[in-house]
Amino acid sequence: MLLIAVAAVRISSRSGLPSLLLYLGIGIAIGQDGIFDVTFNDAELTQVIGYAALVVILAEGGLGTKWQEIKPALPAAIVLSTVGVAVSVGVTAAAAHYLVGLEWRQALIIGAVVSSTDAAAVFSVLRKVPLPSRLTGVLEAESGFNDAPVVILVVAFSTAGPVDDWYVLVGKIALELTIGASIGLAAGFLGAFGLRHVALPASGLYPIAVMAIAVVAYAAGAMAHGSGFLAVYLASMVLGNSKLPHAPANRGFAEGLGWLAQIGMFVLLGLLVTPHELGDDILPALVVGLILTVVARPLEVFVSLLPFRIPVREQILLSWAGLRGAVPIILATIPMVGGVEGSARIFNIVFVLVVVYTLVQGPTLPWLAKALKLGPGAPSDLGIESAPLERLRGHLLSVAIPQESRMHGVEVAELRLPAGAAVTLVVREGKSFVPLPTTVLRRGDELLVVATDPVRDAAERRLLAVGEGGKLAGWLGTAGH
Repeated sequence: MLLIAVAAVRISSRSGLPSLLLYLGIGIAIGQDGIFDVTFNDAELTQVIGYAALVVILAEGGLGTKWQEIKPALPAAIVLSTVGVAVSVGVTAAAAHYLVGLEWRQALIIGAVVSSTDAAAVFSVLRKVPLPSRLTGVLEAESGFNDAPVVILVVAFSTAGPVDDWYVLVGKIALELTIGASIGLAAGFLGAFGLRHVALPASGLYPIAVMAIAVVAYAAGAMAHGSGFLAVYLASMVLGNSKLPHAPANRGFAEGLGWLAQIGMFVLLGLLVTPHELGDDILPALVVGLILTVVARPLEVFVSLLPFRIPVREQILLSWAGLRGAVPIILATIPMVGGVEGSARIFNIVFVLVVVYTLVQGPTLPWLAKALKLGPGAPSDLGIESAPLERLRGHLLSVAIPQESRMHGVEVAELRLPAGAAVTLVVREGKSFVPLPTTVLRRGDELLVVATDPVRDAAERRLLAVGEGGKLAGWLGTAGH
């Protein structure tokens, strides 16, 4: 089983397909109508495990989100996650009611369920598709933010009795988002402060502490009747953009946990589905998915981004990049747990819709980006890891020079590091040496930089600036971030 999962990761990475499809396939092969014919129909357990996995995935996404990219995209992402969700729910629900013949409650549930873009799918695809930072920022922030209002809507529509008036739902969404955002930001800043000022006895404890803070943020947000999902994403984003010790190791650990969470969650969802019951729901799923993809999502993007004057070609890409994944399937278990009439059909429609349109959208996104001439923005950032040297009142910075970095070709002396910082070692092609001031740095090099405590931040800013602007950094206005 482990070998199959590892093979799925490699195939997903090389093919450009979101890993959702491969892991779902493993679950279906194991489950009913599959090779092992394992019967599993516990929707409540699936929902609990799915929520736990989503917390880990959002934490990993938040840790990898760069504030400099997301900051200018934040207003657009917030509008997409609120006003855009309302537009998408309305259009999709109308299609499900009038074209498929579902009752209004069932149609509204489907509209809400599929209006959430999936964080795991978006983060996975964006790692392989080089897009301008402003578009990456919008997509990442939207996928991190829109789970919260959608969960509130699905729960409201799945509750027995009449559905609350629209203004009551808007008030609940606003309140839960406010509580979740406040707790998430507080947990992130307090956690970052603590990790910067408390030296843990082992470097391996830092990634565990970071994930623990993210989970606590989710728990605190949920217990306060706020949005735990928004809390964990914002807390992780604050932690990921703080100058924490062993930051790359923290992100690597979270990425590994994210893969495990995806594998477990998707396999479990594949087990829950019963393939021989999907036949009657394939056509309705295709109809609803078509309306969602070519009408609801583009209209959502157009209406939400109207005040921001985003070019049409970028709106086209944002419309096509609204990937659905495991999140809608997990949300489709809410009406099943609540005993909503027709909930099994809702789950089947959502399952088929997600699989088919993920198969269409994921692999074609790089082609569309190229056709629209939307290439990458700035070159790749340096990977800088900091290890505190408590007794020496200094820091050891490990700097990895990526392929696209403009630090390639720069001499050590041209780095112009502040007094109190120096490059002490260069590792190149597996061999290490002490550099001279005239040593020319190359892509793929790893540098060890020692910096005293007072100049640590200035040294890191200078390294980032040279990585972005080359030897003329500073003169050209690149100051690092």
